[in-house]
Amino acid sequence: MDSILHLFQQLIDPEKLILFGGVTLILIVVFVENGLFFGFFLPGDTLLFTTGIFCATGILNTSILFLLGTISLAAVLGNLAGYAFGKKMGEALLSRKDSLLFKKKYIMAAEAFFIKYGGLALIMGRFLPIIRTFAPIFAGVVKFNFKKFFAYNVIGGLLWVFSMLLLGYFLGIMFPQIKEHLELFIGGIVVITWIPVIKTYLSERRKVKKTNEQI
Repeated sequence: MDSILHLFQQLIDPEKLILFGGVTLILIVVFVENGLFFGFFLPGDTLLFTTGIFCATGILNTSILFLLGTISLAAVLGNLAGYAFGKKMGEALLSRKDSLLFKKKYIMAAEAFFIKYGGLALIMGRFLPIIRTFAPIFAGVVKFNFKKFFAYNVIGGLLWVFSMLLLGYFLGIMFPQIKEHLELFIGGIVVITWIPVIKTYLSERRKVKKTNEQI
């Protein structure tokens, strides 16, 4: 149990992920977290932000242009994989029982977000944990128009990667000492990005409860 907990702590720590696996692991995490349902817990925003800082301060010896291109591609391909999975496994997924790596409440949150914002959920959802992973899957489940999905996917992927990566990069250039206080910034990003997700989920729960009471 202790070894599993230790592994989980390693997987959600963006700094350790980057230092351990470099660009290769960054690309894998971004791909998985952007469309494979078991990757919902992986760091997304914080990983990109930290990658930008590490690139600016020389800890990650890689061109920022290379990172922008490859990570954007990984994000777009991850969403495509999620869409394909949702389209093929839609009914089975909706009837799937809760497990350690899957909760129906995550699908509910993505569904509520998708119903409220339509295709824009694929862009806005990029900046929200859980939604980022399950929005493309839900789009596949409901067989959302693929051409529209692809356009939203590319736009959302580019906006997400460029904004988070460059934010960290330029902060790292202007304030190199920021790498000594990463925990504070990462904690702030986590809190800010989780608030809309929690509000969406709680709102959906209230609607379901109210509907059940009326029946």
